[in-house]
Amino acid sequence: MLIKKNKTRAALIALLALGSVAAWPRAVSAETVLRIGMTAADIPRTLGQPDQGFEGNRFTGLTMYDALTGWDLSSADKASVVIPGLATEWKVDDADKTKWVFKLRPGVTFHDGSPFNADAVVWNVEKVLKQDAPQFDASQVGVTASRMPTLASAKKIDDMTVELTTKEPDSFLPINLTNLFMASPAKWRAFYDKAEGADAKAKSQAAWTAFAKDASGTGPWKMSSFTPRERLELVKNANYWDKARVPKIDKMVLLPMPEANARTAALLSGQVDWVEAPAPDALPELKQRGFKLYANEQPHVWPWQFSRIEGSPWNDIRVRKAANLCIDREALKDGLLAGLMVPATGTFEPGHPWRGNPSFQIKYDKAAAQKLMQEAGFGPNKKLTVKTQTSASGSGQMQPLAMNEYLQQALAECYFDVKLDVIEWNTLFTNWRRGAKDPSANGANATNVTYAAMDPFFALVRFLQSGMAPPVSNNWGFINNPKFDELVKKARQTFDPAARDAALAELHAASVDDAAFLYVAHDVGPRAMSPKVKGVVQPKSWFIDFSPVSIAP
Repeated sequence: MLIKKNKTRAALIALLALGSVAAWPRAVSAETVLRIGMTAADIPRTLGQPDQGFEGNRFTGLTMYDALTGWDLSSADKASVVIPGLATEWKVDDADKTKWVFKLRPGVTFHDGSPFNADAVVWNVEKVLKQDAPQFDASQVGVTASRMPTLASAKKIDDMTVELTTKEPDSFLPINLTNLFMASPAKWRAFYDKAEGADAKAKSQAAWTAFAKDASGTGPWKMSSFTPRERLELVKNANYWDKARVPKIDKMVLLPMPEANARTAALLSGQVDWVEAPAPDALPELKQRGFKLYANEQPHVWPWQFSRIEGSPWNDIRVRKAANLCIDREALKDGLLAGLMVPATGTFEPGHPWRGNPSFQIKYDKAAAQKLMQEAGFGPNKKLTVKTQTSASGSGQMQPLAMNEYLQQALAECYFDVKLDVIEWNTLFTNWRRGAKDPSANGANATNVTYAAMDPFFALVRFLQSGMAPPVSNNWGFINNPKFDELVKKARQTFDPAARDAALAELHAASVDDAAFLYVAHDVGPRAMSPKVKGVVQPKSWFIDFSPVSIAP
């Protein structure tokens, strides 16, 4: 199989297109500055609930903000687990499993100096759940409420205690809350009081627009300057509540650079210090010139998510299984991606507590795939046309165009005629929440949006439960399988960890046996950086902690 590879050598010419790059300021005097080339085409939203997928959470969420719960990102060897954040402890009510009490961390202040307390938690819950709240912002709902769909309300018990109520018993809630970032109510209120507008809603929108330009969270980094679509500068929060995580670098500059060759060229020329997802064919040169490469298997899957609406070609399980058997993942890994992936045989691989024992073994078996397609009525003279939406770049998308062209050629050998609808990453991510029935799908019967698999909801529930179909969450293809629904309910309402793991393993095995997705790869989060960058810990996570990073003069 012949695959065209991008030629990064020629991509150095791309620096000429980065006219403003040459003007990026260098560190002066003793100030230390880290410049990062992101895969995003724009700066993720800064107002408290980022867009741009989890790259947004990585760069403008976990930097400037904290949530009640967080992720332990301190180890490259151990799995990342949920740890206390702005809440020090929590407990579900023994008598009513829809009620949780969270004890809050004392002595925490927002960047503007106002206190973090129970009122702030209630305010931040209501900014995305309570439509008649002054601070309610519909633009933040899609990327937040869909990640914690059972949360119903928040109530202050005292200044340092809140009660959260869910619509149904939900053992996943503490994990889901890692996505609700706490913005400063006082800072927003100051903007609201000054805002002009015909009504309260207009004033609220104006306040959020102003807040995004001068944000205030409780995180280890504070906004310094912001130029939309060009750059975001963050400075360390010397007063951060976790003294062990006060950043070692004075300033971090985030730069959108969606094209892999341009990112790599900028690193090679010294215009940036760190790039996400370097061009794979540039790895030998990067290593030869002394640049550092970091990678680690992540709980993050690169799939095609199938439409299951009426008329979809993927409604035939023989077709779904054939696609999974027609991909030579090892060749994709060793060739196109220069080793920077882990072949996927499901959302979880053997050894994971949620793997289970699927009977359908995902592997490369072209003959078996062709036989299944022939049984489904297709062959060399009768191809099955399928259409997939994908992006040219983006958070966790790895090398989406090249990888999808690989799949296009591979599946052609199993009687598929694959059409690609390539759109901008944030548009694709928005369409993902709208679903296969929406006109924005543009007739596609599959979508290529990578997904984090760090927790049960993100890994399984939001895709497999029928009630998670748009607009609720990310069941893009409108899967409606009673067995999946039964197992989701069982797992969600099981509060014993071992029993919950067993239920989740059963759910995952059922999804693999159903060939629910075309499972292709697990990302390893490749990053390349200057040898001057020190203290990097690449965790087994989609996220990374910038606090321990330092940079030599």
